[in-house]
Amino acid sequence: MTRTLFATPLYEADLSGKIDLNELAHSIHVLAEDDEAGQRWCEEKAYHGYTSYASLDDLPMRDPAFGDLKPILQKHARTFAKELAWDVKPKLDSLWVNLMEPGAVHSAHIHPHSILSGTLYIDIPDDSGAIRFEDPRLPMMMAAPMRDEEAPEHLRPFVDIAPKAGTLLLWESFVRHEVLPHRGETERLSISFNFA
Repeated sequence: MTRTLFATPLYEADLSGKIDLNELAHSIHVLAEDDEAGQRWCEEKAYHGYTSYASLDDLPMRDPAFGDLKPILQKHARTFAKELAWDVKPKLDSLWVNLMEPGAVHSAHIHPHSILSGTLYIDIPDDSGAIRFEDPRLPMMMAAPMRDEEAPEHLRPFVDIAPKAGTLLLWESFVRHEVLPHRGETERLSISFNFA
């Protein structure tokens, strides 16, 4: 008998019919145009596009579109927490927008000081770069042999998810992830967040 231990769950939901993607896209573009501190940070860090990650921490109070989104994200985070058998109700800790221009990438990282992280995809052109998740055990697999290319998803060292507009993904914050190169022709818009 073989048992699967230490699973790494990924929560996925389709919000495309439940939120106004066009209103959120408009809000992202307004922020990208008006947030001078965010523009400076992006320039200093060579971020190919715009993010409010290091400049604005009050988006749900600043813009009704994000204010309306907050309880929806909260509900999904609490559903996921129940699926994880957690005895806690996650609270939204931070929320930021991402506007990636063609050619952009986002290197592998985790989200310290939070328990759940996630992204809601607003406008995802073709070839805009999947999000890649890394098996958290990978650093400990020093002598592990290569996996068969057709290995089931739960046995792969990396799993790529190509989201669509309206896709919501949530994961435990310790899971390393990255955005692969954006080879599309238009901007890739998303909203990312952390729960504590």
